[in-house]
This record gives sequence, C-alpha cells and structure tokens, in this order.
Amino acid sequence: MKENQDKRIFGKRIGMTVFGIILCGISVGFFKLAAFGVDPFQSLMSGLDSAVPVRFGTLYVIANLCLLMFSLFADRHYIGLGTIINLSLLGYIVEFSHGFLKQTFPAPSAGFRIVSFLIGVGVMCFSSAFYFTADMGVSTYDAVALILVNKWHVGKFKFVRIITDLVCVAAGCGLYLMSGGELSKLPAIAGIGTIITAFFMGPLIDFFNHKAAEPFLYGKKGK
Repeated sequence: MKENQDKRIFGKRIGMTVFGIILCGISVGFFKLAAFGVDPFQSLMSGLDSAVPVRFGTLYVIANLCLLMFSLFADRHYIGLGTIINLSLLGYIVEFSHGFLKQTFPAPSAGFRIVSFLIGVGVMCFSSAFYFTADMGVSTYDAVALILVNKWHVGKFKFVRIITDLVCVAAGCGLYLMSGGELSKLPAIAGIGTIITAFFMGPLIDFFNHKAAEPFLYGKKGK
C-alpha cells in the first residue's frame, strides 16, 4: 500500500516538474509581449543578451551552468531532474513562446499588454510553486534564494527572493546600458513590471506553494 502511494507521489512530482517548467517558459513570453519589463532573472538575461553575441537559448544554458556550479558547491539537494530540464530547455521555450505571441499579436494595445503582464506574473508564480514543491531540482537561479534561506539561514524566503531579484535587475540594466542599449527601450527590459515582480513574486510563490502545489501533491490533509 505504502509502495503504491510512494509511486503515485513520485509520478505527481515528475508531472509537476515538467508542468512547472513549461508554464514558466510560456509566462516569460507574455512578459516580453507586455514590454513593461521582464521578471528579474530574465532582466539579467536580457542584459547579457544585449552584451553577448550568442543566441538567447544558448546564452541561457551558459549562464545557468555558472549558477549550477554555485549550487553544486553549496547544496546539491536542489539539483535534480527539474534543474537539468530547466537549464537545457527553458531558454528555447522562451524563444518559441515569445516568437509565437509576437507573430500572433504583432501590435498589442496598451490594455492587451496589461493583461499579458498579469498573465505572465500569475503563471510564473503558479508554475514556480509547482516545481519548488515537486522537489526534483529547481532552476539554478531559484536555488540561490533557497540555499540562502534553508542552508545558510539568511532570512525568510520571500524577503531573500526580493533581494536576489533586485540584484538581477540592477545587473541587467547595467549590462544593457554598457553594451550601448537605448535608454528609451530600457523599460521593456526593466520597467514598472519588473519592479512589481521583484517585490511580489516571492510572496505570491509562497502563497501558491501552500494553497495549490502542496495540496495537489499531498492532499488537503498535508504531508
């Protein structure tokens, strides 16, 4: 009986991991279409993309390999199937998602951009909660905040996440401007949307962890 239950839980964890990563890639496409500023880590990636002449998907793999080294050194617990899938595929899912949305909606109105942004925030936080709870390895960037909180006991996750997000935003803006990027286009990389996500993604992920992901995996009675 317990063995069957363990298999069922393991199957759910795999499904939650794949589901979360795919949805996360799609959510970034909505962020880019909205052009109010992408999420903090993608802000950093956009800065790198403007400074390094490499395809975005490939650059995403390289950047995440660097963060993977930190995770392997600090706490390997967070490295798993989800980490490898995220590292290998998420950048290319973002490319496809953004390209498809841009082709489908070539000239979105201001109202549609606002809706796209709200969809992006909600979907990203929801998907992140699912692959966090699945515990099969999170993204290398997400692992940084989790290691700081759970391994080094720096503080609460939602506050540590705000700090790491703000660091990414600052680095992304700096790289973009130093590479000759136009100041008028900066809001599409780090705008009001980025500021909002930097302060609210941590609390929202924490909310979806408790209200959706954990009940789905363990049932309403919890672990």
